[in-house]
Amino acid sequence: MRQPHASGYSLRSAVALSLGLLLSGCALGPDFQRPAAPAAARHTLQALAVKTASVAGTAGEAQSFSPERDISGQWWELFRSAALNDLIRQALQSNPDLQAAQAALRAAQENTLAGRGAYFPSLDGKLSANRQQANSASTGQAAAATSVYTLYNASVGVSYTLDAFGGVQRQVEALSAQEEYQRFQLEGAYLALTANLVTAAVQEASLRAQADASRKLVEFQARQFAIVQRQFELGGIAQTDVLAQQAQLAQTRAALPPLEKALAQKQNQLAVLTGRFPSAAPAARFDLAGLTLPTELPLSLASQLVEQRPDIRAQEALLHKASAGIGVATANILPQFTISGSLGSAALASGKLFSGPAAAWSLGAGMLQPIFHGGALSHQRKAALAVYDQAEAQYRSTVLKAFQDVADVLQALEFDAQTLKAQSEAEQSAAASLELAQKQFQAGAVSFLVLLNAERAQQQARISLIQAQAARYADTAALFQALGGGWWNRTAAAQPGAAGGRPASEPPQAQHPTEKKQ
Repeated sequence: MRQPHASGYSLRSAVALSLGLLLSGCALGPDFQRPAAPAAARHTLQALAVKTASVAGTAGEAQSFSPERDISGQWWELFRSAALNDLIRQALQSNPDLQAAQAALRAAQENTLAGRGAYFPSLDGKLSANRQQANSASTGQAAAATSVYTLYNASVGVSYTLDAFGGVQRQVEALSAQEEYQRFQLEGAYLALTANLVTAAVQEASLRAQADASRKLVEFQARQFAIVQRQFELGGIAQTDVLAQQAQLAQTRAALPPLEKALAQKQNQLAVLTGRFPSAAPAARFDLAGLTLPTELPLSLASQLVEQRPDIRAQEALLHKASAGIGVATANILPQFTISGSLGSAALASGKLFSGPAAAWSLGAGMLQPIFHGGALSHQRKAALAVYDQAEAQYRSTVLKAFQDVADVLQALEFDAQTLKAQSEAEQSAAASLELAQKQFQAGAVSFLVLLNAERAQQQARISLIQAQAARYADTAALFQALGGGWWNRTAAAQPGAAGGRPASEPPQAQHPTEKKQ
């Protein structure tokens, strides 16, 4: 008596175990593993100097690099410009590209939530009323008779697809990866906007300073031309000297419109970045002397860069999505199991739908096994493998480009400091040479050609000095951008379009504040 019972128990256990495995499912395809951090020990071929060169004057401070120093979430505040801070605040509120990235993230979040609905059974209600005519001949009766009646139907249907091989799980995983991609696309848009604003403000200040220097030189050369004309009228110099001074004045005047053109275009760019039309009044006027050069700069370890750069994290999310796509394509080749059922009633009168013997129900299960699709499913899986290979190569390319960006800007900062020091010395020498040439010319000790050369050298030295000062500011902003912009340290108030905030955290665990709580 015990043996049949034991046999029946074993059979029921096996069935239950099989059903449990079927219900739990197993996700096919590779489980995504984050790429290992690069083994690069440093960013540049040669070790960086402890400090850059320094010189007196605007943007002349020495800068040092510290691996222990983290990046501020509002790094632009280190330039200590209230006008710049206000400009960025306006842009974060009104820039349409940033708003588009925010909307793309919200759409990805909703798509992920929608995809998770496949984990649950679908429940649908149906109510219908049909006017019909029946012929008794269709039932085999001798005398054909017809009747007209209304048939009412009400039912509730339930269907559920068992995720036996993890196809649904991989689909949701791919949607989650797409959401992660959009999250870091938003961070990239935020970083690009703030960096472009700082750079554009620096360039606007530089162009204004260059234009002002050119105007002052035009005024000086115009006065000098009047003196030369007077000397020619008195017979003190030759006409060739007058023509040379006139040509020099014309050349200086000709250099002014391109600077004013570039300045106007830079102001238009600042307006558009802040979400305003170019016809609006300028949001602010910037001056190089009104900016403070950050002197202590962060320098993340090479292995940390892949955690901090939004573009690398976004490409990693695409790699994750491609990995999940392999599992989806694999599951599509295997059987699909469904369970369905319905409960309802049918009656000739609407009032009898939910009473009397009109109830009807059904319960069923099905399996769909793809047999022949012209090789489509097999090729789709091979395509998914190729997409993963493509995403992996693009990830490695993004990492290499990121390391190049950091190396370029670190070397630029070092050479910018040396350039500024040299240009400062050149400008001081040129100014002293011009002053001496003016005195000697007035005393008749040198020819007019010497004075013209001194004027030309001083003009170029002044313009080059302004450009060198602007380069130090712009490349400092580029360093913060190249290192990721400190998005993991950003406060709730500075989040792009956030309704709430999150505490500061390490880059790998940081979640963007626009993500809705599940």
